[in-house]
Amino acid sequence: MKYHIDKQAQYAVVTVEEKILNTHLSPDLKAIFIDLESEGFQYVIMDMSHINYSDSSGLSALIAGNRRFSSLGAFVICGLNDHVEKLIIISQLDKILDIVPTREEAAESVILTVLEKKLQNES
Repeated sequence: MKYHIDKQAQYAVVTVEEKILNTHLSPDLKAIFIDLESEGFQYVIMDMSHINYSDSSGLSALIAGNRRFSSLGAFVICGLNDHVEKLIIISQLDKILDIVPTREEAAESVILTVLEKKLQNES
């Protein structure tokens, strides 16, 4: 699977550089999430701007990432195309996944979450 990970101080951005997220690629994506967690990342942005199609196993990988990082910090998805967004809505995953339009908005969402958690810990 072709992908890129942009590691920032507070979060990592995973960009899958494939057009299809399917049963052949979803195990690789889940492994990336495990590796990021083992490196200590608690906040992950999933940039899906290259992905034109996802099957149920691709959605399963997103759910796995959401479960893993939502409990630690945050998991934000951005860059959905119309087809993948419709699939997520039909599956009612839009109710549990944190989805924003752009990578910039995803970064802002993560930073706000970091600040909220710091404030909660100080209280």
